[in-house]
Amino acid sequence: MKKRARITPDKAVPNVWQREVGELSTRSFAHRLAASEDLVLRLEIYKKLEKHRGCVNTVSFNADGDVLVSGSDDRRVILWDWETGRIKLSFHSGHNNNVFQAKIMPYTDDRSIVTCAADGQVRRAQILEHTVETALLAKHQGRAHKLAIEPGSPHIFYTCGEDGLVQHFDLRTRRATELFTCQPIEDRKNYTPVVHLNAISIDPRNPNLFAVAGTDEYTRVYDVRMYKWDGSTEFGRPTDYFCPPHLIGDEQVGITGLSFSDQSELLVSYNDEFIYLFTRDMGLGLNPDLSSSVCSDASEMGPVDADGKPTPQVYKGHRNCETVKGVSFFGPGCEYVVSGSDCGRIFIWKKKGGELIRVMEADKHVVNCIEPHPHITGLASSGIETDIKIWTPKAFERATLPANIEKLKPKARGWMYHVASPEDLMLQLFSLPRLTSGAERNGESAASGRELLELILTFNANSDSDDGGDPSSPDQLFG
Repeated sequence: MKKRARITPDKAVPNVWQREVGELSTRSFAHRLAASEDLVLRLEIYKKLEKHRGCVNTVSFNADGDVLVSGSDDRRVILWDWETGRIKLSFHSGHNNNVFQAKIMPYTDDRSIVTCAADGQVRRAQILEHTVETALLAKHQGRAHKLAIEPGSPHIFYTCGEDGLVQHFDLRTRRATELFTCQPIEDRKNYTPVVHLNAISIDPRNPNLFAVAGTDEYTRVYDVRMYKWDGSTEFGRPTDYFCPPHLIGDEQVGITGLSFSDQSELLVSYNDEFIYLFTRDMGLGLNPDLSSSVCSDASEMGPVDADGKPTPQVYKGHRNCETVKGVSFFGPGCEYVVSGSDCGRIFIWKKKGGELIRVMEADKHVVNCIEPHPHITGLASSGIETDIKIWTPKAFERATLPANIEKLKPKARGWMYHVASPEDLMLQLFSLPRLTSGAERNGESAASGRELLELILTFNANSDSDDGGDPSSPDQLFG
């Protein structure tokens, strides 16, 4: 049988012709069209969603893709009909500080929302007939940046915080299980008691596996099946570590974002560095070897190293040193990689090969969040500005890369303790005793002093935004 010629993803017209003559199924056509580079190059702002009164720190679609949920420094959570721009529901989250993450639990008719925030609280909001009830589920000592929902589960999710703690939640019991506190590698335990965690992600192909990362160079993967729910065993040992070879042993870098693809690939975004894509065979095993650094510059990295061993794909061009930014796959088959940047742009690369194909102006300051739509070629983005931008492929002309893209030199590393308000500073100060309580007394005072000094030096009261956090009136609640 004659083999059909393969059509490249950006040739939309030949794909339409193939579908019409029966050479391409409707399902394959839809998949190929959604992955088309032509559509990516036609993305532009479809609508701006404006209601928040502070930085928008989180945007997330529901499973059907018709509702977008957002959370902000104003401590409010808003559910949007993003296509019309209409607010379906707006309510106060119950948090005492900036909302960092808000997600709709699947298979709950969009009535169960979980949140985490700068106050360390993890909360659940239940949307009832005429009101919204919010309840405290658990708390971290320090900021809680991210949560991850078990794929397809209306009950189970995980959180991580700057206290290094990873917690498991089952909404059926309304209880949190403290799984472990993330520990640094052996050589650093004397002066770094815990790894402050910024990101957590669950493998969609195997939900037993989840990854966490924070203020050191390693992404750690854990298997929840190894946890004994009666607490009879120690669970804090990862099943695998991931790190680019040239960053092993670099105590100045950290990780702000993680994402698993549908193929179990792991995307890792470093501060003051680049984004890397790992496959399972790139893991360092149970004990990362500090002597295994083989490369001094990320620009030297390629698909394989000098010994023929696979190395992670690298994505360059953006800047990540001011805030805790996420990173995402984009496309029905995770064909692209997307990230925000300190320059206020969205960057889109081809996953395979790492070619930068699109740069979009998205914020006057910093783009922190990019959320791909679950079913169509579309994105939601947010950052320091108070609006949310919806991107769809409606431009008549294909975009080209701007001529003014420059290699941006990283600033001094200060993101690990970026403090937005006096209240945030006090939260971090109060969290320090807990962070050092498990350390050996030898050198503990010096370590605490260093953390306190870093905290004070990076405090910036001028970045505090209008919180607008008063409880809602009935008229404000349902919009």
